[in-house]
Order: sequence, then structure tokens, then C-alpha cells
Amino acid sequence: MRILVTGGAGFIGSHLIRRLLASAQHQVVNLDALCYSGNLTNLDTISREPGYAFVHGDICDGSLVSSVLRTYRVEGIINCAAETHVDRSILDPGSFARTDVVGTGVLLEESRHAGVKRFLQVSTDEVYGTVESGLSTEEDRVEPRSPYSASKAGADLLVLSYWTTYQFPVVVTRGSNTYGSHQYPEKFIPLFVTNAIDDQLLPLYGDGRYRRDWLAVEDHCAGIELAFFHGKPGAVYNIGGGNERENIAVAEEILSYLGKPKSLLRFVVDRPGHDRRYAVDNGKLRRLGWRPVVSFEEGLRATIQWYREHESWWRPIKSGEFRKYYEQMYGKRLQQAG
Repeated sequence: MRILVTGGAGFIGSHLIRRLLASAQHQVVNLDALCYSGNLTNLDTISREPGYAFVHGDICDGSLVSSVLRTYRVEGIINCAAETHVDRSILDPGSFARTDVVGTGVLLEESRHAGVKRFLQVSTDEVYGTVESGLSTEEDRVEPRSPYSASKAGADLLVLSYWTTYQFPVVVTRGSNTYGSHQYPEKFIPLFVTNAIDDQLLPLYGDGRYRRDWLAVEDHCAGIELAFFHGKPGAVYNIGGGNERENIAVAEEILSYLGKPKSLLRFVVDRPGHDRRYAVDNGKLRRLGWRPVVSFEEGLRATIQWYREHESWWRPIKSGEFRKYYEQMYGKRLQQAG
């Protein structure tokens, strides 16, 4: 199949493209605006593959999207393009609404008119809101509590409306907290790993007891691929790793692996509207044949080792735009924490 992956220079998108091309059955076009977290070096190993093409552009640009779809005769779309970080959505909610909702709407409309045969929306378990107990199922209502999760929930509903209204073959996947190599170091695990490597403080929100279900990026991409090719049109599929951990436990495991002291931990003022817990029921995707294969212990060790061995990848990132964001988000919090 000729597949357009949007946001393919980002974390999940780049892993997904490498996975799709590994089978030698597909041609992949990568459309990416190369915003702060987009990095073409993530795709160095396949950049010259005959089945791969890159287009620099914004999914909100309808003329460009239409041209890409027709030029490359795209048959399927996997939309990974999104603003994704909750903290940044608190600072700048408008950019999240633009990319995540408006951009998704542009992709849907242009792909519908171009006769695309399959459209998959990569979403998040955060659309369900905080889950005090039990597991979120695909039938649960969405109750987002941050600008990020609200923008993703809005996009999900827009995507699903295209099945109801136009019978346009869409699928939505909602993944739990994903980790692995090539993840921009604003996210929890790469931030704490790279800070610990440099003996910098690890800013832990609130009491550190927030719980997340961790999912290796390889398992996430396997779930996306399965849902894309075999999911029922109009359906939602949760992709959960089944690895619930408190943030403080993950932080301590990172420090232990790196041989760093727990004194690097700093409890800082919490962010607004911080969801206490996410956890999803992944039984629906399991019935299609998906299983997570990477244990959290194995995946975390491999991730930490990757960042240790690839300082040339993350050090330039942390010295640029990232530094201004980090100071804005954590500078005062760390000062207050002493």
C-alpha cells in the first residue's frame, strides 16, 4: 500500500515508518512540518530507501495535502502529526487546537475527496481523563482535562464523524504513555534520563504518585499497524501496555540503573489539572491478535542505554529551543523546591 504518515519525523511516526518499510511491501510518504520535535535524523537509516519520500509541510495546508495525496497516489493515511505535550498545551493551547483539530479536519476532507481507502488517527488514552479505578474501554465517554487531551478528543470525534456521516473508512487508536529511543526530551522518561546523566535535578510534580501505563514504542507501532490494516472501520482501539507505575517509582528506577543518588529528585509545584491515573482495557485490540512483547523493565533499560550511547542526538536539542521552555516550565518550580 502507498501510505502517507504525517508527523513522521517525530517519535512515534519515525518508529512507525521504519516498521512499515521493513516489510518491503509498502511505500511511505512522510509529511512533516519539522516543528521543534520533528527531527529528520530519526530516519537516517531509511532516508534513501526507494519506497520512502519526504515532504516538508503543514497538515493545515489543504492545497499541499491535496497535492501530496494525488502526486503520490496515496491509498492510506496514518495521522501521527500533533502537538503532544501537556505542559506545552498549558502554555500555548491555541497551537494545539490548530494542529490537532484543524489539521486533522484538513486531512480528513482532502483524503475523502482524493478517494483514500483507509485513515487511522493516532490518539491517546488521556482523552478519557483521570481514571481513579478500573480500566477505560473504548465505549467510555471522553472527559479530557487539559488543552492537549481536549484537542485530541476533538480530533477523535471529528474523525469518527466522517464514518457516521460519509462512511469514510476511519480507525482511531488510543495509546498509553509511550517511551523508547528518539523521544524528544521534554517527556518524562527522556527528560529524567538525560538530566540524571548530567547530574541535574529531576523535577517531579506534586507527590510523585501519579500513575501511568507505560507502553514501549515498538509495541505501540505494532498495534497501530494492526489496527490500520485489520481494524473495523469506525472503531476505536485502545493500545495499553499493562505496565502501571507511579512516576516516583520510574524516576527511582532510572536513577538506580544509572547509579545516581535519589537526592537528585525534587518534588515541585504540581501543574494545573494533573490527571491522577490513566489505564486502558486493551482487550479489543488483543482480539485482533496484538500482544505487547516488551516488558517495562527490558524496555526502560534499553531506552536508558540508547540515551547514554546517543548523546550527540539529544545534547543539541537540550541546548536550543528546549532550554527556554525548560526554564519557563521548571525554573521557578525548582527554585521554590530549594
